[in-house]
Amino acid sequence: MAKKIVITSGKGGVGKTTVVANLGVALADLGLRVALIDVDFGLNNLDVVLGVENKVVYDILDVFEGRCRIKQALIQCEDRKNLFVMPSGSVNSANILNGQNVKIIVENMAPLFDYILIDCPAGIDLGFHRAISSADEAIVVATPNMPSLRDADKVITILKSYKLEKISLVVNRARGDLISGQKMMTPIDIQSLLKTEVVGVLPEEDSVFLSIGYNLPNRSDSKKAYKILAGNVHNGNKKIFDVTNKYNGFFGSIRRGLKNKV
Repeated sequence: MAKKIVITSGKGGVGKTTVVANLGVALADLGLRVALIDVDFGLNNLDVVLGVENKVVYDILDVFEGRCRIKQALIQCEDRKNLFVMPSGSVNSANILNGQNVKIIVENMAPLFDYILIDCPAGIDLGFHRAISSADEAIVVATPNMPSLRDADKVITILKSYKLEKISLVVNRARGDLISGQKMMTPIDIQSLLKTEVVGVLPEEDSVFLSIGYNLPNRSDSKKAYKILAGNVHNGNKKIFDVTNKYNGFFGSIRRGLKNKV
């Protein structure tokens, strides 16, 4: 039976959908069966990030209205046969599907997978509550700046009212050079501020922007960070990727200086 995790954020633009896609890939690389569901109606692009937008025939609304079976709406990723995505529909779908409808679909999918990751709309409107109602756990994605952390704090407060099994935090776009130079909050500082366990730290890295969707270079720091995140989620590990490692020491100080000049 699948573990159902909603991935959400208070603020838009923090890389939430990218986290959904790459965490799904990392879990699939552990040999697990993983499904990703996009319930961000209207602003849906999970299929684009995964590079399967040209394969979309049915979506979650078609499942709800009986035009197809669940398996027909699931798109298998080409290079990972154990990773699937169910796209969402147009913004009009949001007026038709409620939380209970989504929950029924997710529950019917659960026996087929080890993990179901639910891509939630940013913010705390109706779409947020619709996505949360299907989940056992929640991961909040935030970037290390105060507007994002403030919104994440509001989201965490609301999530606690749902009595989920676990609420954790992923710090995205962390810059090791700024953290080493004490110009950006550390993950420990963020964990203390939000009183929520940090389950993953993801670096800000050019490879994320230059890669096609989830196709991160194997030797990139981001690929390593997502592998660690997947291990923490699946095995309960407590390891955190150290974004400051290459910016420490003498040569690290040179890298920081060069980074700040770019």
